This record gives sequence, structure tokens and C-alpha cells, in this order.
Amino acid sequence: MKYVIVLGDGMADYPVAELNNQTPLQYADLPTIRDLAGRGRVGLVKTIPTGMSPGSDTANLSVLGYDPREYYTGRSPFEAASMGVEMKKGDISFRCNLVTLSDGEPYKEKQLLDYSAGEISSEESAELITTINEYLSSDRIKFYPGTSYRHLMIWEGGPNRWRLTPPHDIIGKQINPYLPSGEESGVLFTMMEKSFPLLKDQEINRDRVSRGLNPANSIWIWGEGTRSALPAFNDKYGLRGAVISAVDLIKGIAYCAGMKVIKVEGATGDIDTNYAGKAEAALAALDSGEDLVFIHIEAPDECGHQARVKQKVKSIELIDRLVVRAVREGLDRRCGEYSLLILPDHATPLSLRTHTSDPVPFLLYRSSEPRPVNLEQKFTEEGAARTGLLVEEGHHLMDLFLTGTD
Repeated sequence: MKYVIVLGDGMADYPVAELNNQTPLQYADLPTIRDLAGRGRVGLVKTIPTGMSPGSDTANLSVLGYDPREYYTGRSPFEAASMGVEMKKGDISFRCNLVTLSDGEPYKEKQLLDYSAGEISSEESAELITTINEYLSSDRIKFYPGTSYRHLMIWEGGPNRWRLTPPHDIIGKQINPYLPSGEESGVLFTMMEKSFPLLKDQEINRDRVSRGLNPANSIWIWGEGTRSALPAFNDKYGLRGAVISAVDLIKGIAYCAGMKVIKVEGATGDIDTNYAGKAEAALAALDSGEDLVFIHIEAPDECGHQARVKQKVKSIELIDRLVVRAVREGLDRRCGEYSLLILPDHATPLSLRTHTSDPVPFLLYRSSEPRPVNLEQKFTEEGAARTGLLVEEGHHLMDLFLTGTD
């Protein structure tokens, strides 16, 4: 048996007026997913444990079978693992976004305009983070360049009592109520405040402004955590697993779980990602001996955060056409038994532009379990709720996927 998970980050949503009061999953043309839904099992899964923040970190841990309440130590340690930055006991890591703040006001009165600085390129951002590290680092605090707007800060022996806010939660809001608080929070605030004049007049940002692009004029520090320790996926399930993603967070979870990380040229983490390349890489990994491949696609989440309605629909349609169909046809040609799991990790409603803890739909298709075709069964938020199947503990979905029981 071979296993493939196709996860569209943030695919789930609420009804949208622009889409005739349908969700993107309801509105999108998804012929392959529609056919699989009629032949498989559809239900809801609660990927975010009660009381925990609805992040891609906790949600993807759940999907991979790890209870976040037991194994979650913060978001950024996974990103550190992906970037090859070794954390020592006592180190605290932080996500360091490059963001766009409004200009002209005192720092505390600025608005957060863009949590991704216009999806700044990795080449541009690496130069800016190098500048930040040159001027703002210390013997105990260092900055490391990552991908696009997503970067890393490590505080050696730093405090671990913080109240920090994800920047994608406060788009269009004044930042003052959401600035760092907690032990030694002044250190983080000072670095963020100093970053604005340091970054604003960088040549890269002047060039971006001249081209009508958002400048990366500040850092935003959040997502703190301590070194992670996950049991190996192979030890837990007896399967060789691989992960395909453009996002350091997801790759970091894979590294920490001892799973193979497969890099795909052209994988960007946005709607222009290499969908077909991810499908081809997944099939090749299965051919080379991997038992399970997890394909993570970030595009729907990015579109949700940025309220790009048509693009979110398009990203889901591209997942259906270029990933799910290719994987299914490739597995069918191989004539072996296989299981497909299709789901979001969480909802990223276009109306809210941030994550929610709502249960999300999942679709489980097993080639060895032919079922009567049920065209009324749909892979949508409403359709999944109608089936009455609910996996209350998200990390149990992996057991259902692998064994048929939860």
C-alpha cells in the first residue's frame, strides 16, 4: 500500500458574497476531487486542539499524527531545523517576518499594511536580513535569512515568557496593542523599532517603491519556541515518509520527524508554485521506496491572508488539476493499492484574513475499498458536515488514513 496526502494550506473558508455566497471549495471546478469524493469517505477533522492557536504548525503536526498538546514547543524551532540552524538547550527561536508598516507616524502608531512585504523575493530579503544582523545582533541574538519574508532569530539563553502576535492576524490595524509583551519585551520592541529607519532607505526598498511594490521596512518578531523533539515517523508508524513543501515550517516538521524532505524546483509557497513538479516528485519518491508522501501546497493560505478571492479559487483548481489528478493517474498506472488523503490544515477565511479553529473537511480514498458512487457526497465544508463523520482529535486522522480505524 502506498499513501499520499495532498494538503492545501488554508483551503477551508466561509461563504463569500463574490462567489454567490459559496466557499471557494464549493465554487471551484474540481472534477477529480469531486469524483474521488463520490467514491471515498468525506468528513470533518478538528486539527486544532481546544485552547491552542490555529496555526499551520499545530495543524500540520496533527495531520502528520503528532498530538500538538504533547509535542508542540513553538513554531520557529521547526523553521530553524529546516534552515539547518542548530538550537542548543536554553535557546529561544523566533520567526522574524519582513513586513510593510505605514510611514510618517511614530513607530507605535504605525499600521501593519502587509505581513509579507509584497511577497518579497528571497534574494532581496537575504540582503536585508544580513543588514539587520549586522546592526541589531549581539553576542546572544542572531538573525538568519530564510525564504521570502520568513526569517529566523535565535536568542541564546533567552527568556521564554512572551505574548507575541502573528502579523497576519493584524493586517490594517495599528500595531501598538500587538507589540511584544512579557519578560524583556523591551529588547524585542527596540529591535523592531530600530529596524524601520534601518530598512526604509535601503536601496532594495527604494527600488521596490519605484516599481509600485511594498517595501520591507520593518521586522516583526513572533512565533517563539524551544528546541523540538518529535519521535521519528518511521518508528511511530513503521513507514518511510517524505514531505514536499516550499515552506520552512513544514520542512522543519519533517526534519524533526526524521522524514525525507524533497525539494522541487520552482516551488514558491504562493499561487505561482510548481504544482506539476510536486506531483511528479511525489510519484518518483514512491517509486524509489517511500511509503508515504505528504504534498503541502501553501497557495490557498496566502490568498486567504491577502483576501485574493479569485486567486484562492484558482489555486484550489490548480491543486485538483495539476496535483490530485496527476497523482491519482500515476498511482492507477502503477496498478498497486494506494490511499489518498486530501484536506486543508485549517481554514483561512477570506473575510478574516487569518486562521480559524473550525473543523475542516477531509477526503479519504482507498483504491482497495470500492464503494458505490455517491454523487451527493461532496468535499466541501457543508458537504463534510452532512456526512456526520467527525474526527475529534486531529492526530487520530493518520490512524484512520493508514488503517481505516481511528
